[in-house]
Amino acid sequence: MSPASHLTSRRKVVLLGSTGSIGVSCIDVGQHLSERLEIVALCACSSWQKLFEQTRAVKPRWAVLTDAEALRQADRSLLNPGTELLEGDAGIAKVVGSPDVDIVVSAIVGSAGLFGTWQALDAGKRVALANKETLVMAGPLVMKLAAEKQARLIPVDSEHSAVFQALQGNRVDEVERLVLTASGGPFRGKSRRELADVTVEQALNHPTWRMGPKITVDSATLMNKALEVIEAHWLFGLPAEKIEVIVHPESLIHSFVEFRDGSVLAQLSAPDMRLPIQYALTWPERLSGPARMLNWAELSRLRFEPPDHDTFPSLQLGYEVARRGGTCGAVLNAANEAAVGRFLDGTLKYLEIPQVCRDVLGWHDFSAEPALDELLAADRWARQEVARWTRTTPRFPSPVRQTP
Repeated sequence: MSPASHLTSRRKVVLLGSTGSIGVSCIDVGQHLSERLEIVALCACSSWQKLFEQTRAVKPRWAVLTDAEALRQADRSLLNPGTELLEGDAGIAKVVGSPDVDIVVSAIVGSAGLFGTWQALDAGKRVALANKETLVMAGPLVMKLAAEKQARLIPVDSEHSAVFQALQGNRVDEVERLVLTASGGPFRGKSRRELADVTVEQALNHPTWRMGPKITVDSATLMNKALEVIEAHWLFGLPAEKIEVIVHPESLIHSFVEFRDGSVLAQLSAPDMRLPIQYALTWPERLSGPARMLNWAELSRLRFEPPDHDTFPSLQLGYEVARRGGTCGAVLNAANEAAVGRFLDGTLKYLEIPQVCRDVLGWHDFSAEPALDELLAADRWARQEVARWTRTTPRFPSPVRQTP
């Protein structure tokens, strides 16, 4: 589809991950722009009550539940009467591949989002990508598939959306560097000693954004920035050396793009995810929508500071993975997901999250040009190793082995 082909018609949208924070915001955007957007499918993993509630408000053609136990428990009488309930990966493949669908929003958290994104790109759809793990795990394969199918990836992460917006009308080969901004999370300015006994409640108390627990913990460890460095590397085709991170607590500037002539373009907006969501859905148009407008009084003081790599070692892992490529992204992403899960259930300490990720990454059987099935196998292996890791008897030597 050409960029202008649907400017005057309602774009039909599939929303993968409708019950999460991005999904809820996407529904809000769709309802505010109902003359331009029609959400025709909602997909969730196990939150069937919330999904069914959403179907009664949105009235989509399809709803998809992917968790088998949730399907058994679901009270189908609560589903919108005009909505067809589909199951599992087959249901996702059906809705994203429908010829009636224009845009697929990939907002499933973690590696689980790769399947739907892959299916949508394979069908030649525009994908509004809120699932950074897709590119972290399989960046080269995903970008190759998008090019082959003439599909388009438009980032929804606020940082990558900012870069995408700044690059409109400019060439990537003119870019000197990208600077991704970070809020610093709830522990900005803290020392490692002060973070020795961090609780789950403290890690989930983000000062700026309201997100799901996994992403919020990633923000607290700065692993989210590590993953975003990897995502930017593949999305914009720039080496890790041209991607930097700067801490900006106000979260009003979402990224900078510096060009080789010294010019710098920055995208500013209130910290409201509905804006990058809307931009991905309506690009290349800009429309009035539900996102908060910027309060210019807030610009009287903007702070910037370098990240503390000693206190937040996760960030350096992102640069290492972006440089090495291969299976490293799949392993780091899976190890982090599993480690965050253990932190949330109380079996791993906050400071051990990056430690176990580094150990697993360093000990894995590296492959430089893996096929998709190798990446999925590496993902499974990394999760198993995190489950076996303990701080008293580490599964891995120190320093970790670096594979060729």
